[in-house]
Amino acid sequence: MDVPDNVRLMDGGTLGLNLFEDIASARQVLVFDAIDYGLPGGTLKVLRDAEVPAWGATKLSPHQTGFNDILALAQLRGTVPERISAIGVQPVELDDFGGSLRAPVRARLAEAVELAVRELALWGYAATPRAAGSVVPPLNAQSLALDAYEAGRPSEDDACRIGDPRVLETTRRRDGES
Repeated sequence: MDVPDNVRLMDGGTLGLNLFEDIASARQVLVFDAIDYGLPGGTLKVLRDAEVPAWGATKLSPHQTGFNDILALAQLRGTVPERISAIGVQPVELDDFGGSLRAPVRARLAEAVELAVRELALWGYAATPRAAGSVVPPLNAQSLALDAYEAGRPSEDDACRIGDPRVLETTRRRDGES
C-alpha cells in the first residue's frame, strides 16, 4: 500500500526508548506489534486510545522496553498522541528470542495490513494499492528483511534462544538451584 506524503512509515523494531521523540511528537500513531493478550497464537486484535495500556505489570509487547513504557513516559511528560491504535497479533511462542514468525502469526499479516488501511481511513488518510512492480524503499536494514534474517539466523542448537546462559546460570545459583 502507498500512503499519503503526510503519513510517516517507520520500523521501530526493538528500538524501545529511542522511539520516544517520534511517538511523543506525533498527533496520531498506528503500531503493529506482537502483543501478548494471553490468547491463542495468531489471534489478531486492534486496541484504540485508552485500550492501549501505558501502565501495568504486564508488558504489551514481548520486547524488553515495551511500547507501553514509551506511552507511560509520554503521559508523564504530557505529550501523548491524540489518537493511538495498536494492531497486534498474539505470538505462538514468547520465549524463543531470535526465533521467526510462526505460521499462525505469518498467516495474519495481510489481514493486519487491511486493518491498518481501515484505521488510517477512519483518521482521514487514504492508502492506495501500489502499482505492480513498484519499488519501495525498505523501512529497515536489509539484514532484517525476513529472507535475509532467516538465512543468517543460527539454529536452536547453535544459539541459546531463551536468554543468555551466563545470566540464567547466575540467576539459578542466586536462587539456590543446582
